[in-house]
Amino acid sequence: VAPSAGEMAGIAPSPKLLLGFAPISLLLLGFFLIPLILMVLYSLWRMEGFHVVPQWTLENYVRFFTAGMYTRVLLKTFGISLLVTALSLAFGYPFAYFLVRYVSKKWQMLFLVMVIVPFWTSYLLRVYAWMGILGRKGVINQLLMSLRIIDQPLQFLLYNNFSVAVVFLYLYFPFAIITLYTSLEKFDFTQINAAMDLGATPWRAFIEIMLPQTKQGVITASLFIFIPMLGEYITPKLVGGTNGTMIANLIVNLFRGFQFPQGSAVALSIAFVITGILVVFRNYIRIEEMY
Repeated sequence: VAPSAGEMAGIAPSPKLLLGFAPISLLLLGFFLIPLILMVLYSLWRMEGFHVVPQWTLENYVRFFTAGMYTRVLLKTFGISLLVTALSLAFGYPFAYFLVRYVSKKWQMLFLVMVIVPFWTSYLLRVYAWMGILGRKGVINQLLMSLRIIDQPLQFLLYNNFSVAVVFLYLYFPFAIITLYTSLEKFDFTQINAAMDLGATPWRAFIEIMLPQTKQGVITASLFIFIPMLGEYITPKLVGGTNGTMIANLIVNLFRGFQFPQGSAVALSIAFVITGILVVFRNYIRIEEMY
């Protein structure tokens, strides 16, 4: 008979079991805890010229939340992240609904594989491909000019916030589809038919029956898209240029300029924001709803 949870709780772990956790513990200590402690210390110290002075201060955090440049970049980062998240959900939910509701099981996997195919190539290669699509001599401009629709290449397609949002939407859209598909696959669609038989409109049936029962997938998809975008560096650097700078690019520039205290304060502030978002969303997600 297998021991109960209470009996297992009273059993002391064996030395061999603890030894098995030693490698991962060393990795966490060396590559996570120690760098995190150093960043916390740096963020609370002052900078004089190119030298870090170990004098305690909150000036770095105050500057981050009061300086106009930091505030603008932070708001823009949140704005682009929210926009891409909303668009991914707006396009991904109907696609996942159509896939689950109207496509047979044997074809569903084919469509999902087609969604996942871009992940088989390098992230960097996909971003560079979009530079070739949106650039002055890219596919879009060449096509429009060959059709005599425009005389000069369109300038707004690359190196701005628009191009950053477009490429982000392409990169993160599959996350929304896969997560929403998993949630909708468990939904009983006979409830929608029953609600409409009782006089509910399709929209009301969706809002009051379908959406509440699939909210776990919606929230999970939002987390998978929104949170990683706050730390994106490569895409804004390549397709955004100086006009598409986001908060991660700002952090890298601070560290490259040897502004370690200010860079640490900005990075930790973003980490605190992400932690707060996870705590808030955790209150709305029940683990048992996933099963």
